[in-house]
Amino acid sequence: MAKFLLSVHVLAAILLIGPVTIAASMFPRYARQALADGPEQQSAEGSVRMLHRICRVYAVAGISVPVFGVGTAEVMGVMGSTWLIASMALTAVACVLLGIAVLGTQDVVVTQLDMPEHASTAAESLLARLPRLSMITGLFALAWLIVVVLMIVRPGSTTGA
Repeated sequence: MAKFLLSVHVLAAILLIGPVTIAASMFPRYARQALADGPEQQSAEGSVRMLHRICRVYAVAGISVPVFGVGTAEVMGVMGSTWLIASMALTAVACVLLGIAVLGTQDVVVTQLDMPEHASTAAESLLARLPRLSMITGLFALAWLIVVVLMIVRPGSTTGA
């Protein structure tokens, strides 16, 4: 049972967390193009909407990753391990970053794009927030990177790695 749960957990992490991380990191670039006047504004608007949809859908589906992770940890009897507690804390941080900061800002950008004529002051304000969004998506990716390293290295593990 542990091998099955671990396999599902790893597959879910690869198939769900990877795409949301990539889509979130690409969003600021296309949002910048969509909010600015230019020849690629129309195609960038479509990309922004698609990336936002990917982030929303994969964020919801990504909840299965920690669920299967906790199930795996229960079966393996490692729930009290420090590396697992640190991983769960970082997972919670990543969820908050994605759910509040990333998706919240993306919602504002998509709402702005839905306005008939992009109000220039609102668009400028959003353009100023995009570097911060890039930083937050980087922190989101870094949190997952650390979780992956903790899952592989597992301080005190008996695998000898």
